[in-house]
Amino acid sequence: MTRSIPPFIQAYQTLPKCFFCNQGLKDNHNQREIKVGSLTIAQQFTDVYIHDAGPTAADLSSPQVDIPEGHVDDKSTSDSDNEDDTPTPTSAPESSKRRKKTIARRKVSGIYIDVAKRLRFLIPAISMISGAILILYAFISLLAPSPHHPHHLVRRTSLNDNVAVDDSPTVPTVFKVPISDGMVSDPSLWSTRMSNFYFGCSNASNKFPKVETVTYPNRYLLIATSGGLNQQRTGITDAVVAARILNATLVVPKLDQKSFWKDSSTFSEIFDVDWFISHLSRDVKVIKELPRKGGKNLVPYNMRVPRKCNERCYQIRVLPVLLKKHAVQLSKFDYRLSNKLDADLQKLRCRVNYHALKFTDPINKMGRKLVNRMKKMGKHYVALHLRFEPDMLAFSGCYYGGGEKERRELGKIRKRWKTLHSNNPDKERRQGRCPLTPEEVGLMLRALGYNKDAHLYVASGEVYGGDETIAPLRALFPNIHSKDTIATKQELEPFATFSSRMAALDFIVCDESDVFVTNNNGNMAKILAGRRRYFGHKPTIRPNAKKLYRLFLNRENTTWEEFSSRIRTHQRGFMGEPKEVRPGRGEFHENPATCICEDTEAKSKFQTLPRKFGKANVDFDEVAVDQEPENELELSDLDEDDDLIGPKFHHLVNDANVDDDPLISESPELDELLSD
Repeated sequence: MTRSIPPFIQAYQTLPKCFFCNQGLKDNHNQREIKVGSLTIAQQFTDVYIHDAGPTAADLSSPQVDIPEGHVDDKSTSDSDNEDDTPTPTSAPESSKRRKKTIARRKVSGIYIDVAKRLRFLIPAISMISGAILILYAFISLLAPSPHHPHHLVRRTSLNDNVAVDDSPTVPTVFKVPISDGMVSDPSLWSTRMSNFYFGCSNASNKFPKVETVTYPNRYLLIATSGGLNQQRTGITDAVVAARILNATLVVPKLDQKSFWKDSSTFSEIFDVDWFISHLSRDVKVIKELPRKGGKNLVPYNMRVPRKCNERCYQIRVLPVLLKKHAVQLSKFDYRLSNKLDADLQKLRCRVNYHALKFTDPINKMGRKLVNRMKKMGKHYVALHLRFEPDMLAFSGCYYGGGEKERRELGKIRKRWKTLHSNNPDKERRQGRCPLTPEEVGLMLRALGYNKDAHLYVASGEVYGGDETIAPLRALFPNIHSKDTIATKQELEPFATFSSRMAALDFIVCDESDVFVTNNNGNMAKILAGRRRYFGHKPTIRPNAKKLYRLFLNRENTTWEEFSSRIRTHQRGFMGEPKEVRPGRGEFHENPATCICEDTEAKSKFQTLPRKFGKANVDFDEVAVDQEPENELELSDLDEDDDLIGPKFHHLVNDANVDDDPLISESPELDELLSD
């Protein structure tokens, strides 16, 4: 009877020869002993196989030894034979078959044992690998963020209900702007706390000589302004003071008609020229044009002075030329006068800026119309100088998340300025050099306490992104207006093609607003901030962009209560309160400290009230916030007129730059862009 090989052995025989081995091929000579009955026969066989691989199929199918005939293996007899104590003689063929079966059975048993040995090492190895995988998985799980982490949530902003809505219904939104319908804003938001004890004072002292005694004949000063309306305004103001320093007669300034703004308006079309001349008649002699001599017009000598030129600088640089040529025109005249002057000269600046420069009647009348319409809409209104135009964003080099489309569009505009270098948008934003987005401005105002029903007048050109960009601001403050929405096209037609006249209308509405919010540090923002300080310290909010940057960036991870509290903390010193800025710091047009007086007697009787922001009962006299930009470089100005000055005077001229404002650039493109 033939005994078949079990399936398990057949599967084992089909395995690769090195499945269980670790040591490669070996020539292995095995000596095996086979016992048949009482006879032990040594059979040596040689096979080339994998270490401990066991016998092959050939080993099982072929006999390995020749057993002598007649030898009986008592262990291999059948059970029936064992029942008899008497041995049964067996024929040689039967004995040979039985021996072969016995050998085959023993070989099969050896194979089972060999396989078991190998499995004994394989199973622990598999267990160790599985355990290592489980430990690694547990470690990774500890490092992975929670499924409820904010970064796993995709958020969208609802423009209808003014709240940030989470697309995940199971996780509640942390940051929610409260709905304030029907709520009344805190009355203290519409005025500064100490404004009643400070007032503008720009009258000349008794030591300031009369104009007749200091003006010399044959000295005529002309200037050519630069930039937009407000940058030109600073040049006009400083020109009057420069004429006084030089004891010269001032010719009515020429306005810039070739700059980025492309406005052909003359001085008399924007400002009341007769009022300008008469109001300054006690300080500086002003004429409309150069006189003729010998039937010929005087031809002025063109030159330029450095930025922030002080009194001695003008006397050394300009006066010798003026004495020789009799008429000098200072070109590109903006920010050409030092911040640090004698008190009487500083007060003359204020008389020019806040009293002598008055818009023409058509501009004033239209501006008053817009103001009255805004006041009829509510008891108070906020004016916002947004400055989110494409050219402003392109020049700043900031990035607002518009992807490749934004980079391509703003990059194309940026190429217009050849002097600009590439910069790091994230670094610019961290350092507070980027305008806030309309949504961020709205969140700041809501956090400060202005409710949803407040009326906003937006003074701005073309907003980058159009209605889509304004939509988040409109969701926070639905009552948004501009000169285009509260006036008809027919009313604006006389001004529409002149950028400076349109800017003058915005200037009037912003100046008369209860609260003015500026979104950049340009010329209009500076001049209005100084003007509002001079005329009663009306609230003027300037975003502390450097501090607010991270707060806006991480707002989704905080509550509204914490967000608004931190906004109020960061905005302390940026709300237009008296003495926010130390005297002498910043641009004089923004902080005319010399021209602001204090009613000390009334103030001494005033009992301190709790403050809106920060700790209560803190005197503002003790709080002066340093708002100067950090890590800025001083600017120098080298021009073609240096050869008019002797070497021994250069150290005096260099004194002019000690208080250079780092925000004032010699780049004409920057001056023009920031002029409004």
